Amino acid sequence: MPAQSTLPPLDIPDVDLWTFLFERKDRPFPEDKVIFRDADTDRTYSAKQTKEVAQAFGQGLKAIWNWKKGDVLALFTPNSIDTPAVTWGTQWAGGVVSPANPAYTPDELAYQLKNSGARVLATQVALLPVAREAAKKAGLSEDRIILLGDQRDPQAKFKHFSSIRNISGATRYRRTKVKPSKDLAFLVYSSGTTGVPKGVMLSHRNLVSNILQGQAGEGNQLTWNGGADGSGDRILAFLPFYHIYGLNMLIHQPMYSGFEAVVMAKFDLEKWCSHVQKHRITFTYVAPPVVVLLGKHPIVDKYDLSSIRMMNCGAAPLTRELVEVVWRRLKLRVKQGYGLTETSPVTHTQPWEDWDKSIGSVGKLLPNMEAKYMTSPEDDSEPKEVKVGEVGELYMRGPNVFLGYHNNKQATDGCLSPDGWFRTGDVGFQDKDGNFYITDRVKELIKYNGFQVAPAELEGILMDNEAVDDVAVIGVQSDANGSEVPRAYIVRSPKSLQSGTSPEKEAERISAWLDKKVAYHKRLRGGIRFVDQIPKSPSGKILRRILKEQAKKEVPKAKL
Repeated sequence: MPAQSTLPPLDIPDVDLWTFLFERKDRPFPEDKVIFRDADTDRTYSAKQTKEVAQAFGQGLKAIWNWKKGDVLALFTPNSIDTPAVTWGTQWAGGVVSPANPAYTPDELAYQLKNSGARVLATQVALLPVAREAAKKAGLSEDRIILLGDQRDPQAKFKHFSSIRNISGATRYRRTKVKPSKDLAFLVYSSGTTGVPKGVMLSHRNLVSNILQGQAGEGNQLTWNGGADGSGDRILAFLPFYHIYGLNMLIHQPMYSGFEAVVMAKFDLEKWCSHVQKHRITFTYVAPPVVVLLGKHPIVDKYDLSSIRMMNCGAAPLTRELVEVVWRRLKLRVKQGYGLTETSPVTHTQPWEDWDKSIGSVGKLLPNMEAKYMTSPEDDSEPKEVKVGEVGELYMRGPNVFLGYHNNKQATDGCLSPDGWFRTGDVGFQDKDGNFYITDRVKELIKYNGFQVAPAELEGILMDNEAVDDVAVIGVQSDANGSEVPRAYIVRSPKSLQSGTSPEKEAERISAWLDKKVAYHKRLRGGIRFVDQIPKSPSGKILRRILKEQAKKEVPKAKL
């Protein structure tokens, strides 16, 4: 039987995001409460200002470009406190927001602009060269490029979003009505770690559901007026807003719950520590690379991080060793969560009180959700549900599960059943206490002579070796073994580098050390390669595709 959430079911209102956020009758915080603060400049938006700026922008879209329901605005920008107003203004006018990675090349951005059918592109001055080239490739007129952020175009060619207004006064525009369960709020593109990025269609109901589910998952621990001084919780918002993790947890959650989001344009460890100290940050969503830095980097010792009540880590599994290192060093608690773009995103989280009781788990299922682990179609023509404690592929169903992939019926049919079950592609298991574990991706499992080897498991063990600063494991084809074999790409620790040990000798030591800790079939028969850094997405996921492409180009070396 599929697992049900142990949390009480929620009543999900059948309303769009604008109504849910700005026209609620039960808002507990005052309209002048600061919701978004720029970490560097201290520029702020209160709840009232956000609504007013968003509505004015939405009216401007209708007045200037005759905006219609379903029209798409693409966001190509680092984190900015202007992003929420532009986002909700677009939706006020019935539009769909499609955020894009600000590190995209012109070709990558052009693909998203064309695939989404974007009518307007919002960016910042520093990104104009890429934005202009991408717009040209996509056939989007330059007069549809607008700016946000503190800088204006020196040539005054490109309008700032604050200039998109209904200035005639002769026509009054009304908010566009949408169907919450059918109409899109966001078209978020998958990271594209394998193949071409796909447009994930998220409805208003998907997002409304997940805002409430996320709040319940945090146990209502985050408040707008808690703490000794009554100023409430402050979240350090540095995860990228173009990613669904940042989009929902760092834009929507603060606006609904009333706590303050201190916004960083991008992550920098020393700035992160400085902002925690200056703004007395109490909570932050993080990714595994940040936890690694907090556990190991010397610069952390210069700052007072004691205001943090809890950190929530997602995007990839954390090891017990890493969680305990951060606790021993900084007395900071780290709990874990799990989600996907296709689930808006959060589906599981550890309760605050369980952060040290089920380390390694992504926590418990959020309200209104069902989940089951299934056998792989590769092993069984008809997938079957596995028992509690057995490893399988995770399937989920709930009101936050996406509508499908944009213009890609084949991909949709491959992972979303007619009765709403979403096949995640993630492998793991559930224990008897209802804690869920994610161990790997179906496509990333290494098949060695019939045995399955999970890269994440080996990475977790290797991270405990003092010579290892970071690591990624992939499968490489071995003619000698007649199958795939595990290979580790390792960033050597400062201690290892300063020891003077040769790369060859250090690789032998690490390999021998690992052999004593794993089963025979899990040994690094593909060897060890030392690298300067592990390629990762901004959310912290290892980009194994890049390493596999690199492996194909490498000259074969003798196995260890």
